[in-house]
This record gives sequence, C-alpha cells and structure tokens, in this order.
Amino acid sequence: MNLDTLAWLQSPPGQALLADLAGREVADADVLGELTRLRRSYTPDHASAAVDLALLRRRAAAKFPAAGRMFFTREALEQASAAPVAAHRAARLAPCGQVADLCCGAGGDALALAEAGGWVIAVDRDELRLALAAANAAALGLAERISFVQRDLLAEAPPSAEAIFCDPGRRAGGRRRFHVDEYEPPLGHILAWRTHTPALAVKLSPGVDVAELPSDGVEREFVSLDGELKEAALWCGPLAQVARRATLLRTAQGEQVKRYEITSLGLSPQPSALSPPSSFLYEPDPAVIRAGLVTDLAAQIGAAQLDPQIAYLTSADLVATPFSRVWPVISWQPFGLKRLRASLRELGAGPVTVKKRGSPLDTDALARQLSGDGPRPLVVVLTQHLGRPVALICGPPVVQ
Repeated sequence: MNLDTLAWLQSPPGQALLADLAGREVADADVLGELTRLRRSYTPDHASAAVDLALLRRRAAAKFPAAGRMFFTREALEQASAAPVAAHRAARLAPCGQVADLCCGAGGDALALAEAGGWVIAVDRDELRLALAAANAAALGLAERISFVQRDLLAEAPPSAEAIFCDPGRRAGGRRRFHVDEYEPPLGHILAWRTHTPALAVKLSPGVDVAELPSDGVEREFVSLDGELKEAALWCGPLAQVARRATLLRTAQGEQVKRYEITSLGLSPQPSALSPPSSFLYEPDPAVIRAGLVTDLAAQIGAAQLDPQIAYLTSADLVATPFSRVWPVISWQPFGLKRLRASLRELGAGPVTVKKRGSPLDTDALARQLSGDGPRPLVVVLTQHLGRPVALICGPPVVQ
C-alpha cells in the first residue's frame, strides 16, 4: 500500500469495494479468485490493496471492535496493541492532559487516548503509517482530538506535551528485536526524553529481559488479556506508582472488560514458604509470573511454592483468585513412568492432559502414552519439589 492507494481506499469507490469484500467474507484461500474477479473492473494495485485490507480487517477483529472500518498494513497491525490493553493504558495516561504518542503506527493507542478524553499528538517518521493513523481517527470520529506530526525521533526531539507514550519498533525484516538497545528508537534514547518530559511510558515486548531495564524511579508492568501475556510497559517519573505490577484483563460477551491487579513496592521478590503438593495446585497467570509476583500471590492466598524455582503454588484449602488457574490434586508421587501408569489405571483414567514446568519431557507424546479407556479425564502435572522431579495427578480445572 502507498499513500495514493490509501486515499483511493477512503474514496467512495474504494469504500464500496471494501463493503463488497466484507459481505463476501474473503478468506486467505479466496485471494487468487477474488483478485482475478476484481481485476476486470479495477487496477491491479487497487484490487490487491482492497483484498489485503479486507483480510487484515478480519484478522484485526480480534484486537479492535471497529476493525471493519479501519486501515492497516500487516506490520502495523502486528505491532498494534489490542483495544482492551490500549484502553487500560489510556486510562492511566489521559488524565495527564496532552499526550504525545510517539511511533504511533496505525494509531491504536492514539485512538484509545482520544476515546478516554485525552488530547493527542500522534508522531511517526513513516508517512504511510501516519496517514493510516489519520484515516483511522477520521473513520472513528476522533480526528478533532488528535494532531499528526511526521518526525524522525532519532534525529529530532519529541513535541512538547504533558506526558509521552512511546511504542518503539520491535521488528526488522519480519524478525523480532529482543534486546531493548535494538528497539527503534533504542530504550536508552527514549529514556533520555525524561529530562524534559518526566511523565514517560514505554511499551515493551512481553518477553523483555528485565535485567536490561532501569530500576530507579520506574514501574514495570506486565499485561495479560484473557490469560495470554500481551505486553510489558515501563512507567517513569510521576506515572510510576509501584515497582512491579501484573495487570490481568478479562473480556466477557456483553460485559465491560474487567481488570485485576497485583503489585509490589519492591523490585526483588520475597521468599515464599515451600511445601509438598497439597489439596490444590495453582498456576499463576503469565503476567504474574513475568512480573515476579508469584511469591506475592502466594502470600495473598495463603499458599506455598512446590519449589523455589518453579511457578506452581499449592494449598490445603481452595482459595478463589483471578490471578491463577486451579486444579484439585488427587495424588502425587516421585516421577516414574511405570508407577504413574499404574496409578492412572487405578483411577480409571480416560483422556489425560499433561502439563509441565521444570520437566524436559514431551507433553503431547506422554499424553498419548498415558491416556486410557476409562471414564475419568485427568490432568498429569510434571514439575519439581525441592529440586526433585514429581508427578501430580489432578482432576479437571476448578471453574472460578
């Protein structure tokens, strides 16, 4: 896509074609046939751009409720935050007043900030991405709250604003950049902006190495959406409220997004009590694990760790918590395949699901070996207790 093609897609003929493709529910397998059909009436560039956008809109529906009216390129969509995550971040930033959204891409965060009542300066050095953001703001009726500035932030300073949010590039040639000094701009370059705008927030990869992050005057946040780790953020200056935060966002049909948070004022996790498996096994949400808050959760629910290096908790009593999945423990034993099979047969095992933490075994292959003909679905958890391999036999997960 280029600027001329984007302008055509926004025109009445382009909008009519996109509406036609939406009604046909074009899938990847239909691309060749659709292109052949459309090239009888449209230029190859227009036909290809419309089909690509129709496919991207279908894919974007998982991130954006209004995806059917929005404009994307493939890479811009991949880097964009899901709408509930962007809305959560906007709720923290919008009260600052005017926020500069740097490296704005297709504008997902700028739109969320505007919807939250903020005034936004959307900045990107890529002219097409800036045009995509402007097109999306117009499509969603938010253009009056967002101004658009083309600027190379490696060569120029950010525009003046009460707060800054930056989503640096984390891909190059289709490959992820894992180290913060490989981001574009690099994290060190971004953090230097604190000298003139202390209220700074930076989006990070969910797999970021926390050892690469500063420890003074910042908050590290990890965010999951419906149990899937989505991203991390670094909050600086007056935006930093705690040292570590795990934020869990939950969506439900017809309901508002629910948010659950667990935090710590300290950077280092506190030691937890250790215990052999008891009546219930807890697997913390990935945001809790990445934020280093497993022991904080253990203290909150009165649980203990099985092993100091493993993110499994156990307790004698069931404690309802949004921060963890829970399984009832039927029995446990030192790991040995022969004995484990015998135990499963005695329990009348049917289909067996295998989970693991701290075990090198192939869970899928082992599940096929352990599954029986009995009526009882069971879960086998391979992990460690005090450094030794153990196997827990559990019932189906508890519905909370």
